[in-house]
Amino acid sequence: MGELRVEKLRDNPQKGLYIKQLLADIEAMEHMLDKDMFERSPIRIGAEQEFCLVDKAWQPSNKALEVLKAIDDPHFTTELALYNLEINLDPIPLGGVCFSQMHHQLNSLLAKAGKVADEYGTKIILTGVLPTIAKKHLETNYMTPINRYKILNEVVREQRQSNIELHIKGVDELNIHHDSVLFEGCNTSFQSHLQIDPNDFEDTYNWAQAIAGPILSICTNSPMLFGRELWEETRIALFTQSVDTRASTFLLNEREARVHFGNDWAQGTIVDYYKEAITGFKSFLYAIEEEDSMSQLKQGKIPKLKALGLHNGTVYTWNRLCYGVGDGKPHIRIENRYIPSGPSTEDEIANMMLWVGVMMGRPKKYNAIHTKMDFQDAKSNFLIAARYGMAAQFYWDNKLLSSQQLLLDIFLPMAYKGLYQMGVAPKDAEHYLKIIEKRIASKNGSRWIVSSYRKLRQEFKLPDALSILTEKMYQNQQKGYTVDAWELPRIERYPKHKEQRKVLHVMNVKTVTAQVTDSSELVLKMMQWKNIHHVPILNKEQDLVGLLTWTDLEDYLKNPDKLEERIEVIMKTELITITEEESISKAKHLMKANAINCLPVVHGKKLVGIVTNKDVWE
Repeated sequence: MGELRVEKLRDNPQKGLYIKQLLADIEAMEHMLDKDMFERSPIRIGAEQEFCLVDKAWQPSNKALEVLKAIDDPHFTTELALYNLEINLDPIPLGGVCFSQMHHQLNSLLAKAGKVADEYGTKIILTGVLPTIAKKHLETNYMTPINRYKILNEVVREQRQSNIELHIKGVDELNIHHDSVLFEGCNTSFQSHLQIDPNDFEDTYNWAQAIAGPILSICTNSPMLFGRELWEETRIALFTQSVDTRASTFLLNEREARVHFGNDWAQGTIVDYYKEAITGFKSFLYAIEEEDSMSQLKQGKIPKLKALGLHNGTVYTWNRLCYGVGDGKPHIRIENRYIPSGPSTEDEIANMMLWVGVMMGRPKKYNAIHTKMDFQDAKSNFLIAARYGMAAQFYWDNKLLSSQQLLLDIFLPMAYKGLYQMGVAPKDAEHYLKIIEKRIASKNGSRWIVSSYRKLRQEFKLPDALSILTEKMYQNQQKGYTVDAWELPRIERYPKHKEQRKVLHVMNVKTVTAQVTDSSELVLKMMQWKNIHHVPILNKEQDLVGLLTWTDLEDYLKNPDKLEERIEVIMKTELITITEEESISKAKHLMKANAINCLPVVHGKKLVGIVTNKDVWE
């Protein structure tokens, strides 16, 4: 998340000074580019590993700060949510066995974190979206208590002038409002960095855009959120909407979301890229430097361009251009932000190698790709990959090709060539790229998750299925298997132990409800037609206010004349409810003591499910 000591820019008396520093950063970058001060070689690669923390019940854990403090390693840092942390791997020159070296460091740091996490009753999961994340994990008490995150949440809501809206439609549909940016905390990625020659920016960046869709299609690992099957890489839609500062209006809104792919090919220099970002998106955070960047340049120092970096850190292009300083020299790199975390560390390194290889292996015929390919095809390819993963078809060279055909026939040979040109050891290249080949011939992370989930749902309620799915994911990651070798969960290995679990594990979340204004005759007839024994009644604010039961149905079927009564007249209003965190044994006790057969499950006044006699005693 970048600089953490920040303040809100809006109505701040320091705003003028910050803007001057931002403009000075642009001027300093232009000066360094004109004077050829940017490092061109060696080309380096780097990566950031985001990961989730879960408790013994496979639910998101809020122990991130405790675990981070105990790890005591500068490679680790916080993330927005208290159930996420991030590892920053050391940048290394591209060549030799660099990918194996990176893989070894990644495994070592994850093992170190895993050992510490275990002392706090937590485990580490690598996945694009954690299956067990629920709405309650998006409340502000799960937000990391750092000022930057608080301010980010405030400014997004201020600029939207409303709650965050999330609407994603896939196999299922998710339509929900929320009052914080913690939807962003649902996302975890493996962000890959590749240093580039700033003098070849236009060609290189546009090539990164052109290949994004096909690369993403084989890497997808985030097909679900809240137990709903959405996009193969749901992160793309989720992250886009989670920090969207655009307010909904009655007017056509032509502004770009802060998380975006872009609307056209890049033109000009790296400075033009940053000018475009400043023009298109307002700054809403600031941190003041004691000395501006041009003054530092005049003193022979290489500036860090902190104001520009802070602004860039709140504009989330899927291929983001990053400025940095290493060993006293400035450099430019592309940060690939669209590849998800997991399924295994080997899968992640293979994904990164494929991307780097294709980036470096670009044939001459694809030079100036912006003159040979319509940008709308590149953008469409990316969105299609996010929706359909390996089932996608792409427009490439004016042909419609399947994901498998494009990757096997064009991208993989290109990747091998690019890696060998950069001096990557053949043994290293063959090891990781063969993982991609095996995945193309079998399944990627998204397909394994969906297939496993569907199998588990044949036997288990939603919360149990998601917990078992997460547990199986963890077990496979610990064994170090690549996803092409992952087997589906064996249901017989997961017996039901209801007495040890909570209401949330057995409640029904897809519940038929009615409004107090609905026709009582129609609702009672629907209960009869569908053999529904309990219908919760909601008011116009969607609060739970009553309940119709099978007893009510039988009573009114015996007295048809009373079907004209309003629902609010015949419904039960003295309700006995329970929360999803209560134990199964308490649910049993309440039903038995009150001679009832169901309990509405509530969060405050809102209905979140229903648990019945059958659910707790079956």
